[in-house]
Amino acid sequence: MTAKGELERVENDLFDDPGLPAHEPRPTDVDEHLEKRAERQVALLFGLSAVCTVLFCVSYFVFEIGDNPSELLGFGASNLTMGLFLGLALTLIGVGTIQWARKLMADTEIVEYRHAASSSEEDKVETLAALRQGTEESGIARRPLIRNSLLGSVLLLGAPAVIMLRDLGPLPGDKLYTTVWKRGMRVVQDVSGTPIRPQDMEVGQLVNGEPAIFFEDDAEGEPLYEGIELQQEKAKAAVVIVRMQPDDIKPWPGRENWGVDGILCYSKICTHVGCPISLWEQQTHHLLCPCHQSTFDLADNGKVIFGPAARHLPQLPLAVDDEGYLVATRDFTEAVGPSFWERNNDEPGDE
Repeated sequence: MTAKGELERVENDLFDDPGLPAHEPRPTDVDEHLEKRAERQVALLFGLSAVCTVLFCVSYFVFEIGDNPSELLGFGASNLTMGLFLGLALTLIGVGTIQWARKLMADTEIVEYRHAASSSEEDKVETLAALRQGTEESGIARRPLIRNSLLGSVLLLGAPAVIMLRDLGPLPGDKLYTTVWKRGMRVVQDVSGTPIRPQDMEVGQLVNGEPAIFFEDDAEGEPLYEGIELQQEKAKAAVVIVRMQPDDIKPWPGRENWGVDGILCYSKICTHVGCPISLWEQQTHHLLCPCHQSTFDLADNGKVIFGPAARHLPQLPLAVDDEGYLVATRDFTEAVGPSFWERNNDEPGDE
């Protein structure tokens, strides 16, 4: 087809601009009573959203979870109500916003001509002006009831986020600083629970240990620790007991009597990220972490000599009871495991 023929075809395909139909005002545009009612409806939706958010928070604390969860309609009450109320809170904000736009925001038709992809300075100025105009037409400045109820419902949505952060676990309080070790508590072998006598250990030997309390019952014959609590306490209180020549030991001031005939006891938890340690080099007295190769000198107070760990291993002071078994004389003098924000940065030996 020639250029002339193509031009004629395009001209024949053109049609007149039909224009826009006559504007028909909405009921809320002409009836002030209906406008006020619509405004109250939108505010009510935002208010109900805020109520649902509060009920979400209440559900978190009211219904039990874990071993004996509360039930509702055959489902876990906590998950059911929290999901329901959070969903309703978000839905009501969406419905209220749509109702606001349909009945109260400016109802005028606009025409936007196609333009180049790159905006000109004039377009940018016009865009900002349109944004300002939209703000004015939305009536948010002159409708404080809607504005304040929307802001309240949206801001309150931050509460579920804060509440759900609590599911990461309860705040530890001072539990990070203490273990179940106490004066007179026997040191026993891990798994078997066999008490340890100094004469049972040879020079160069390492034994994985734990406190005897895990094998004891209370006055009513019930285990002192069970389930998750048992695992948590065992992890914190895990120790390694080593024996070396007394002349090889270089105790810090105040630690001269923390061992028994060359037998020392240290936390089994690496101070880097908390891996359990038991790779023992008899000749060098070094204890190696298998995770990131942090190395501690147990003859020199658990001092770090290699690797990413920034703190020495906490040492548990030992003694012998009347029956000749190894016992702790007190709990650790510092927190076991990795560093945390609240932990002080005292130099080794300050305790």
